[in-house]
Order: sequence, then structure tokens, then C-alpha cells
Amino acid sequence: MKKIAVIGAGGWGTALAILLGESGLPVTLWGYDKDQVEALKSTRENRLLLPGVTLPESIRPTHEMGDTLDADVILFVPPSKAMRSVAKNFAALNPPKSTVLLSCTKGIEQGSGRRMSQVLGEFFPGNPLAVLSGPSHAEEVARKAPTAVVIGCRDHNIAAKLQRIFSTNSFRTYTSTDVAGIELGGALKNIFAIGAGVSDGIGLGDNSKAALVTRSLAELIRLGVALGGRRETFQGLSGIGDLMVTCFSRHSRNRGLGERLGKGESLEAISASMVMIAEGVPTALSARECAQKLGIATPVIDEVYATLYEKKPAHVAMKALLGREPRPEED
Repeated sequence: MKKIAVIGAGGWGTALAILLGESGLPVTLWGYDKDQVEALKSTRENRLLLPGVTLPESIRPTHEMGDTLDADVILFVPPSKAMRSVAKNFAALNPPKSTVLLSCTKGIEQGSGRRMSQVLGEFFPGNPLAVLSGPSHAEEVARKAPTAVVIGCRDHNIAAKLQRIFSTNSFRTYTSTDVAGIELGGALKNIFAIGAGVSDGIGLGDNSKAALVTRSLAELIRLGVALGGRRETFQGLSGIGDLMVTCFSRHSRNRGLGERLGKGESLEAISASMVMIAEGVPTALSARECAQKLGIATPVIDEVYATLYEKKPAHVAMKALLGREPRPEED
């Protein structure tokens, strides 16, 4: 695993490319937007999303997807809504079956309810697949703030090799075979971060937010286990770890979107002003579909969904959560 490619030159894709590039590995960074790629080449900086962070010389930005074919490991980091189309386009290039494909996108596909690695698996049934998730904002990873994540892969040897190339003085990696749990924790927490942001926007205070995040964790575990994840995974980095950082961080797009909803802005106005997608918005729709199919109670997801898609006022949604019938905490 000596050559790396990253498909997706957003903030997270660029941060991962920088992380690997600073380890001395040659990295090809593919971007969809040709103008953005040219800017990366000329300025050696993703000025829109990671201003002030220089790309190592070992990173080669490109707009040609074929330039990634010689990589031993390919990171897929497009928005979740674009994963299927990106995978389809890459599959048309017939990459080698030995290439390891690592999904770093946090989301659930609408309609199918598939996780990102499952979407990749449709197009690359013969390739080794792995996932990476955990509490890891791009802004901090790119600036070498100490970070810990978990790599999920059913093949222990592949997981160990990925762990080695991703381990640096500031970036610590753990491994797990629970691919489903790792992906679900990373995807579902974005929905709850929107709810936490709504609480901030309304000004409910620390007690309310702590209660909301705690009950969100219970809901994440309930739905995550029903969808195939292991309970202990949600008590780790890609569960409670990612939930905490996303619900409380100033960097979180999802928490920020929720805060603006809580202050009365419309989803349309907020979305139009954002450079990057807040993944909790499409995931709220996908997760609710999954919960309804399985008959799983998800009151927090339901109220976030109603705020996003049914124009339910944020304060009314919060009141609905507080007005639910009393029940044992373990329910």
C-alpha cells in the first residue's frame, strides 16, 4: 500500500490527502470541479474549505478519474448523495481487483437504505472494502490536532495495513470488524447534531442539550443494532465519540444548520448559503425510512425530519419531545 488516491476534494477528502501526503506517501487527489482542481494545483491550498493549510508536494490534484487507477488504496469521499454516481463512473474504468477501496463518507442512501460500503460493493464485488469513521473534523485533522478514528474491515490483514498507513503522531487509528456499526454511527449522529443545534438556537441551555444528546445516543443504538451494528461499537469512537464532537463542535455543519433552524431561518435559505452539504439533512430522510420499515421508535429522528421536511417550527418539535409519555430510561 504505497500509492494512495482520494476521490473527492471537499474538506474531508483534502484533509485526508494532507494527512497521508505528510507521511511521505504519493497521493492523487481527484476533484469533480475542474476549476477547483486547477486552483489546488496553482495555490497548493483548498482556500474555500481549509484556508491556510498547504498541500504537501506529494499530493497531485487531478480532474481525470483515470489518474487514480494506479493506486493501491482508493479513498471514496464524495457526498453520500453522489456516491452511487461516482462509483458507477469509476467502475467503468475497470480498476484492478486488488485495489483496496476505503469509504470515508458518512451517510445512508435514500430509498435503498444502503450504507456507503454497500453501494461500493454493488459496483466492486471483487475488491477489498473498508470504512473509516470517528470524531474527526477536517479542519482539525488538517492542522494536526490529535485525533482518533476507527477503521472497519472484515479482513484483519487489510485492516492492519490500513491502520499502519493512517497512523501518525497526531492521528491514531483503531480497527474493528463491525463495518455496519462503524458506518451507522458515523451517519446517524449527523441527524442528532441537527437536533442539538436546534436546542442551541432556541437557547434551551446545557441541561436540555445534555438530555437530548443522551437520548439521541439511546436512539442511535436502538436503530443501529436493528440495522446490523453491534451495541459495543456505538459506545466507541464511531458512536458516542462522533456524536459528542458533532453535537458540540463549532466546526459541525449539522449542528450549525440546526442552530440556524432554531433561530427561525428556513432550510432553503440555510442550504443556499452553505458551501458543503450537511449530511444530516439527507440522512434524516433515509434513516426515517429505515426506522419505519423496521418498526423502530425514533422520536428524535422523527422531530428532526418534521423540522426539515414538513416545516414544523423548531420550538414545536422540541416541545413534542418533552411532551412524550414518561417511560423507563432503558426503553
